[in-house]
Amino acid sequence: MITVRKATDTDKAKLQNNPTWGCGISEFDWYYDSEEICWITEGEVTVTYDGGSVSFGTGDYVEFPQGLSCMWKVTKPVKKHYEFR
Repeated sequence: MITVRKATDTDKAKLQNNPTWGCGISEFDWYYDSEEICWITEGEVTVTYDGGSVSFGTGDYVEFPQGLSCMWKVTKPVKKHYEFR
């Protein structure tokens, strides 16, 4: 469902000029109406969804599928470059 791996140099080059988003330590519900890819440049997050949970942080490349409902738990302030597809 959610794919997490270390960002490659190619991933970083592709996303480094994309918009950024960040937030402090918090918890919130989120729904993805589009697929999102992102490169986490700071922080730590655990995302819980129906069927499991996944944790990721600085240096990770994450893919979220369209239609995903989840809960974000930001445990260290997060910053990411992102792209909706």
